Amino acid sequence: MKILIVGSGGREHAIAYACSRSSKADKIYCAPGNAGIAQIAECVPIGAMEFDKLVSFAKEKEIDLTVIGMDDPLVGGIVDVFEAEGLRVFGPRKNAAILEGSKAFSKDLMRKYNIPTAEYETFDSSDKAIEYLEGADYPIVLKADGLALGKGVLICNTKEEAKDGIKTLMLDKQFGDSGNTVVIEEFMTGREVSVLSFVDGDTIKIMSSAQDHKRAKDGDEGLNTGGMGNFSPSPYYTPEVDEFCRKHIYQATVDAMKAEGRPFKGVIFFGLMLTPKGPKVLEYNARFGDPEAQVVLPRLKNDIIDVFEACIDGTLDRIDLQFEDNFCVCVVLASDGYPVAYEKGKLITGFENFDGKDDYYCFHAGTKQTDAGTVTNGGRVLGITAKGATLAEARAKAYEATEWIDFENKYMRHDIGGKG
Repeated sequence: MKILIVGSGGREHAIAYACSRSSKADKIYCAPGNAGIAQIAECVPIGAMEFDKLVSFAKEKEIDLTVIGMDDPLVGGIVDVFEAEGLRVFGPRKNAAILEGSKAFSKDLMRKYNIPTAEYETFDSSDKAIEYLEGADYPIVLKADGLALGKGVLICNTKEEAKDGIKTLMLDKQFGDSGNTVVIEEFMTGREVSVLSFVDGDTIKIMSSAQDHKRAKDGDEGLNTGGMGNFSPSPYYTPEVDEFCRKHIYQATVDAMKAEGRPFKGVIFFGLMLTPKGPKVLEYNARFGDPEAQVVLPRLKNDIIDVFEACIDGTLDRIDLQFEDNFCVCVVLASDGYPVAYEKGKLITGFENFDGKDDYYCFHAGTKQTDAGTVTNGGRVLGITAKGATLAEARAKAYEATEWIDFENKYMRHDIGGKG
């Protein structure tokens, strides 16, 4: 089979890696890809939002399966465009990707179908939002309704912070039109856990749990980022939590989307908060998480292309989804200054240290190939990942491997997996 992956980050590198292990993958392309993906796939200079060019390429190369990695094209309707041209594609249609594309939609869906989540109100007027904040309890959470690169969530400890947050989101438009509507949500306490799942419209199969580290600095200090590291599985995702979520959250979400005339096929990412009153949904994503994919997919025992096809064909109930009985840790090497301001174009050295080493992975996120070599090309540069029999072993190996790579302005958190 000829496979096309759409995207350019660490998630897409992890997907490409999983596809490269499939006996069915004869040729892999990635658009636009990055320097690391180029080691296992042919990268083509087409942007993820250039739907017409992607369709033309898929037809020209007779692509058998296209896998959409990123949120923007999914929410923008790329799956509908591909399907209209008779092309086989993995991911939710536009009317289902709204599960991630609009936080107001997802919150209303959960309220309607009694799926556990935080109490909330939705506002499209900044004046009304500020009026509501006068009588609110603090801390409180503000969420931009639309996509915001994983950064459109503000935790506000005081009324003044919250009012400033409304200004940032709705008036200053820090995240563009994503802030036209804002969800104001009660602040939940507890352990945060991520759970990925495959869905075929009716059946849902749960992948291994994972735990993200969103804040930029050690000790969960600093600004929210797209994720500074991850580990899988989470020790806090107990059999009791799993049983509750299967009963009240996972299948309930799939059934709710189907009942709304929006059958979901692809990956649903459940962001969960394990509160004193039980698990509740923090957020949905309509694709693999990043860097969740980097710690979950290396542990997948199945041929991933079989799973992708089962989701498309509605035969996921026939798949026995299995994961290795071990742990995986990913430490993100970022450019110092991320997520605000950082320099690009710094030469990266040390990739050869990963050659021939099982259980060690170097997933590229923001990199570019130049005549001088591989250089930094983003805030999150690499996801240094390792597997181990225990979380402590996987963590030690991942941090060992971070020393193998060097570039100017290299920055990372030193406590990834420490909570486990």
